[in-house]
Amino acid sequence: MLIDPTGREFSYLRLSITDVCNFKCVYCLPDGYQGGPDRGFLTIDEISNTLKAFAHHGIEKVRITGGEPTLRKDFIDVVRAAKDVAGIKKIAMTTNGFSLHKNIHDWVDAGLNAINVSIDSLDSRMFNTITGHDKFTSVMKGIDTALETGIDSVKINSVLMKQYNAKEFDTFLNWVKHRPVTIRFIELMQTNDNKAFFDANHVSGQVLKTQLLQTGWQQLARSASAGPAQEFAHPDYQGRIGLIMPYSNDFCSTCNRLRVTAKGNLHLCLFSEEGISLREYMNDSSHSELMALLSRYIKTKKPTHLLHQGNTGITTNLSMLGG
Repeated sequence: MLIDPTGREFSYLRLSITDVCNFKCVYCLPDGYQGGPDRGFLTIDEISNTLKAFAHHGIEKVRITGGEPTLRKDFIDVVRAAKDVAGIKKIAMTTNGFSLHKNIHDWVDAGLNAINVSIDSLDSRMFNTITGHDKFTSVMKGIDTALETGIDSVKINSVLMKQYNAKEFDTFLNWVKHRPVTIRFIELMQTNDNKAFFDANHVSGQVLKTQLLQTGWQQLARSASAGPAQEFAHPDYQGRIGLIMPYSNDFCSTCNRLRVTAKGNLHLCLFSEEGISLREYMNDSSHSELMALLSRYIKTKKPTHLLHQGNTGITTNLSMLGG
């Protein structure tokens, strides 16, 4: 396995396949996607070879991210490529859900078995304000359709923002009472271009954690391939609540995930100073050099991010690294 100097083992890869997004979320791309025409994203062969190299090192879970990954016309081929890699046990994706209700059955048939959908408000008007698009009804229809497929896991990602959705916590709780869905509340993170927005909207997840524990919710143990969320369950609720709190003191101690961008850069941390280009080795079908590089670079992973000091590395917006 890939093991860093602090002894953390890595079984989870977040693979971005595009940085293009068709939403204009206020905390990520408020002015919309600004990339140029020369996008040059990873090919299916490069993706396949990369996944095989990571699987050789014990990666069992792959999350396909963006931007909005389903904007790639060959998205389903990416899922199939991941499905064909020996050792990959879980294929997940993160999406804004704009085409979910039309395509989820095909994606599940191709091998997708977990899905995270970004929904920052259950109020259609606020959803429109946050995303810049009147797609709330369509996205919610997609959630219902996903549940009908019997997919292993359906989760909702909701970024906590003081001026937008901070008062909706109880609404979200009521929504999962009779739905087998996990809602993960994510602390707003500072990036290079959002300091004023961050200062005006950051909300600590610790407040929500206290409320959950005081009202009968129980924290669950993390599985080896789980993401960064602290997850909570309640006997009276079908759904669960997750909290992702990157500003908590112990957040980095359980890190088990690595990132590869849509142009082939390895990032050992979401807020690392620079990416490590792997692309020139991604067309080698033997994967030997790529596997050797992964073994070498994991030894350089730092123990923690420096978000507490306001150091966001090169991250201008979360779409550039796949979140």
